[in-house]
Amino acid sequence: MDRRLHALVLPPGPRLFEALAAALDGTGPAICPISPDLPETALHDLLNALAPHAIETEDGTRPVTGTPVADDTAVLIATSGSTGTPKIAELPAAALLASAAATFARIGAEPEDRWLCCLPTSHIAGVQVLVRSLAAGTEPVIQPRFDVTAVAGADVAHLSVVPTQLRRLLDAGTDLSKFRSVLLGGAAAPPDLLDAARERGARVFTTYGMSETCGGCVYDGVPLDGVRTAIGADGRIRLAGPVLFSGYRLRPHATAAARDGDWFVTQDLGVIEDGLLRVRGRADDVIVTGGEKVVAGEVAAALVRHPQVADVAVVGRPDAEWGRRVTAVVVPAGRAPGLAELRGWVRETLPAYAAPRELELVREIPLLPSGKPDLETLRRPGPR
Repeated sequence: MDRRLHALVLPPGPRLFEALAAALDGTGPAICPISPDLPETALHDLLNALAPHAIETEDGTRPVTGTPVADDTAVLIATSGSTGTPKIAELPAAALLASAAATFARIGAEPEDRWLCCLPTSHIAGVQVLVRSLAAGTEPVIQPRFDVTAVAGADVAHLSVVPTQLRRLLDAGTDLSKFRSVLLGGAAAPPDLLDAARERGARVFTTYGMSETCGGCVYDGVPLDGVRTAIGADGRIRLAGPVLFSGYRLRPHATAAARDGDWFVTQDLGVIEDGLLRVRGRADDVIVTGGEKVVAGEVAAALVRHPQVADVAVVGRPDAEWGRRVTAVVVPAGRAPGLAELRGWVRETLPAYAAPRELELVREIPLLPSGKPDLETLRRPGPR
């Protein structure tokens, strides 16, 4: 381990793209992209856990005493850090490029195709768009912030978005047929959203993956070439193949806990049905209510099919009688549904104990920068 590491506290843009290119081809240091919008305390904790040799901001580069990374490590991505000790995935250049090549093969990308980056580059989904551009030898269109008008007018073949962004594009009447592919990830995609996008001519691929797999590695339930999926005895999804990370930065025990031989053991519950992977929900989002275990993701998947539900998140909130009560936080589609109505709907496909006992109506689901629902916020009742 003797490669230098730079923390890039920079917005998406040409400098980050240049540094990523050098990190991938070995002519520059490994990099860890960090959002400049990160709160000061969280940034301090992340930099302490990262131990870089230099910190680069828009004001310049400051050298610090750091710890080297492995020679083949190109990019590091912080997978958490808002609470507790940040966990930082180390990604080899070969894994990042294998992911890009497998994506090209799956979506039928052409060599001259350009990509639009409108996701945060401190997250793997944004970084991977830039990696694909470098692998294709094309210049990406980079948006520091997601903008519907700019996306609609972008001269690109492919874009990667989260469900909320796709819905905003649809609501604005964007011609999605102009894109050769729309990669959709970050959170579960409601069936009505997929139907609406495809009816409007969008060629949508739903993707499943995480920082530890260099981004999406299962498209529409089917693993990318070289990727293998399995379900462990504990119900957790296991992934293997050339796209896996090499470990967590300076946390060997966390790395060992996440690996089972060649397999990466995810925190997601899933099943394989008719050869397709279906994600049930997060293992740590299982709600124990009245002694029964409820997978929040399965309840959300049932509720989002209700005609009066535009968007939904399901969480467990403290309850004196049940321990945790299943709570549905719902964005209505027109007429607001009632709790009894939604309980009856859920009970048609899931056990009675999985039906929500509380309903909160909101205008929108609060999201993390990655595009995933902010479950910690939602677990706390109160005005939004």
